[in-house]
Amino acid sequence: MEFWNDMATDKSWDVLIRLKKMADFVLIGGWACYLLAKALKSKDIDIIVDYETLDKLKNEFRLKKTHFLRKYEIRIEGISIDIYVPFYSRLGVPVEEIKKHCTVVEGFRVPVPAMLLILKQTAEMERKDSVKGQKDRADILNLLINAEPDMQKYSSLAKESGLREYPGRLKTIVSTAKKEFEYLGIRNPRRIRLLKRAILQRMHGH
Repeated sequence: MEFWNDMATDKSWDVLIRLKKMADFVLIGGWACYLLAKALKSKDIDIIVDYETLDKLKNEFRLKKTHFLRKYEIRIEGISIDIYVPFYSRLGVPVEEIKKHCTVVEGFRVPVPAMLLILKQTAEMERKDSVKGQKDRADILNLLINAEPDMQKYSSLAKESGLREYPGRLKTIVSTAKKEFEYLGIRNPRRIRLLKRAILQRMHGH
């Protein structure tokens, strides 16, 4: 079971590689989850850039500003790229703070798992009743199972950013997940029960 077909994700990955050669960015969203947890590819690309890089992209592509979502957007070969910038975009955590908690995976700068978990939750809260919301929840589970985020760091980051409801919402996502496990290729009810218990215990420890 895949969210997006291989053609869409392969094309998106090719565009991402091309973008990497042109610009300096922090990769967030589905592709960052994929790099950290090695499951569930993405169709859209989400990046954080500084204003200098934004100007550079503006010269190369048609840049669209979305006031409502506080982001910019470009399209390359039909692939949508959402661009977030400091002091403007809202991702739950200030962009400047995200940049302090990054690691490098396969040449890409991505947030550490605990930070990415928070960013994914921000996305999930905004669109929880849509297909993309379900993909967000699958990404969240993917991170929790395969990237083993530091839950103590997660708790303190959520607290520092005033996101007090996030740990509770995360527990709900884990407890009620069913279809999201299927997207990760996990169908055995016993294994699902054990994974849920292990994740919730890890969270409870903090």
